[in-house]
Amino acid sequence: MKRALALILVLIMGMTLLVGCKKDTSSNTAGDQFAGPKKGETVAEIVIKDYGSIFVRFFDDAAPKAVENFVTHAKNGYYNGLTFHRVMNDFMIQGGDPTGTGAGGESIWNKPFEDEFSDDLQPYRGALCMANSGPGTNGSQFFIVQSPQTYSDGSDGEEDVLGLIEKQYGVTFNEKAIENYKTVGGTPWLFKLHTVFGQVYEGLDVLDKVAAVDVDPQSSKPITDVIIEKINITEY
Repeated sequence: MKRALALILVLIMGMTLLVGCKKDTSSNTAGDQFAGPKKGETVAEIVIKDYGSIFVRFFDDAAPKAVENFVTHAKNGYYNGLTFHRVMNDFMIQGGDPTGTGAGGESIWNKPFEDEFSDDLQPYRGALCMANSGPGTNGSQFFIVQSPQTYSDGSDGEEDVLGLIEKQYGVTFNEKAIENYKTVGGTPWLFKLHTVFGQVYEGLDVLDKVAAVDVDPQSSKPITDVIIEKINITEY
């Protein structure tokens, strides 16, 4: 667990995914984040060239603008041919920038839109989240949490990592979140800093393969482009 604590401190100090504001639009209808999609629900298939597909369900009740933005961009082919320009194993994979630099992209409204946070949705492993460059700066970029690292709240005799994060950011993890971070993993230090608007329900093996590619140590950009062939929006 000391390794986990050290990792958190390094990521907090070195992250270039900047934090958002703490506007809370909590929803009691988000349901179980890990539940599979229901019949008739809108889902996405992210087709990654040479790797396979990652399947995602959405939380349009809790993050309607983020979902509308992503789905509309996908239907319009905006993401077709773009790359995952920033890949960090045991953390996340990030894409959605037409410039491939991490500095580009825009929302479907041609301007940044606000963050949408919910106590029901956490950046667990497999969470689909908005990338940003400060409060209320959501555009087209997104990332998928890949970290399998689990975290303790101190009740098991290990270091209280979740308590440290609560103190650092002024957030509170409910009992369900604490249990999930202990068993599923994720990036709890990003809770209420990036909008969570979807969850992978199939294709975590593909996510792990992409996360493991060789990258430039300075930019975290894959040495060989990891290309999003297309994102199919369908009814489950």
